[in-house]
Amino acid sequence: MKVLVVGSGGREHTLVWKLKQSKKVSQIFCAPGNAGIRKLAQCVDIRVDDINGLCQFAKDNNIDLTVVGPELPLSLGIVDTFKKNSLLIYGPTQAAARIESSKSYAKKLMHKYKVPTAAFAVFDKETQAIDHARKSKYPLVVKYDGLASGKGVFICETFEQARKVIEGCFENLYKAVVIEEFLVGREVSFQVITDGYNAIPLSPAQDFKKAYDGNTGSNTGGMGAYAPVDFVDTKLEQKIAEKVIFPIIDGLNNEGTPFAGTLYAGLMVDEKNDPYVIEFNARFGDPETQVILPLLEDDLFQILYSAATGALSDDYETFNISDSHAITVVIASGGYPGNFKKGYPIEGLENIDDDDLIVFHSGTTMNQYGEVVTNGGRVLTVTATASTLHRAYDRVYESIDLIKFKDMRYRKDIAKSQVKDKDFFVNKT
Repeated sequence: MKVLVVGSGGREHTLVWKLKQSKKVSQIFCAPGNAGIRKLAQCVDIRVDDINGLCQFAKDNNIDLTVVGPELPLSLGIVDTFKKNSLLIYGPTQAAARIESSKSYAKKLMHKYKVPTAAFAVFDKETQAIDHARKSKYPLVVKYDGLASGKGVFICETFEQARKVIEGCFENLYKAVVIEEFLVGREVSFQVITDGYNAIPLSPAQDFKKAYDGNTGSNTGGMGAYAPVDFVDTKLEQKIAEKVIFPIIDGLNNEGTPFAGTLYAGLMVDEKNDPYVIEFNARFGDPETQVILPLLEDDLFQILYSAATGALSDDYETFNISDSHAITVVIASGGYPGNFKKGYPIEGLENIDDDDLIVFHSGTTMNQYGEVVTNGGRVLTVTATASTLHRAYDRVYESIDLIKFKDMRYRKDIAKSQVKDKDFFVNKT
């Protein structure tokens, strides 16, 4: 089977890496790919937002399955276009993907179908939003209503902070802003594979959004993650399925927009062990994918093919997941998530050669001299798997010491508190 993976980040490198292990896959293409992906697949110079170009490539090359990584092409209707051209593709339609591309739509959908989430209000006028913020309790969460690469969520400690964020929202041409209460508890990223009817969970994970150690600084696309999350037991998984996953899948079906693909629920679990939805995503999380897929023992191609063809219920009841632990740490460019420079040569990648240590490329390319160089804010994600979380923690940071590029930076505390204290609580919007 021929597979096309759409995207160029660490998530897509991980998808390609896992798909490459399938005996059913004969050839993998990736558009546009990166310097790490090109070692496993044939990279194709087509942008993720060039929907017609991707569709034509799939037709010309007799692609058997296309797997969409990032949210942008989903929001632009890549699945709809491929289906109109009788091409098999894994991911939700444009209408179903609104659960991620419009935060106001997602919140209203949760309210309609009684999915637990923070109290909220949606405003399409700046003055009304500011008036609401003036009367609110703090901390307060303000979210841009649209895709923002994980950087459109703000925890505001004061009214002045909230006012500036709201003004920035409308200045950046977002059509609306979502204002909601601040939740406290334990965070978990809960992802399921669904064909629109059945849903099977992958390993729960926890990601670290803040830019700097101690969960400080601005929100990012994610600076690291670990899996599994020990407080998510069978009882809590069942509660998440009954209160969150199946109500939203049924709701989307009821709306006439069935969701098939990876449904990502970013959750906060309170002190009563009740889950509340922070956000929904319509695709695999990044960097959570870099810890979840190394723990998956089943054939990823067969799973995605079954979901895309509506046969998930026939082929699977559960997935086989390793008892090991995984940690991934993002190595970023200096300045990220703000301004940063590109083109710095990366040294030391050849020093990491171990089955339990993997360097997934997030933002890299090759320069004219054949060197791997930086090409994004998040440059690499280094993943370690081990029999214990403590061992995985030690190994991932030992390996990072072998990698060098100018102005590189990374958080030094990914999963550190979890290693020391299994009841670690975090705050999350």
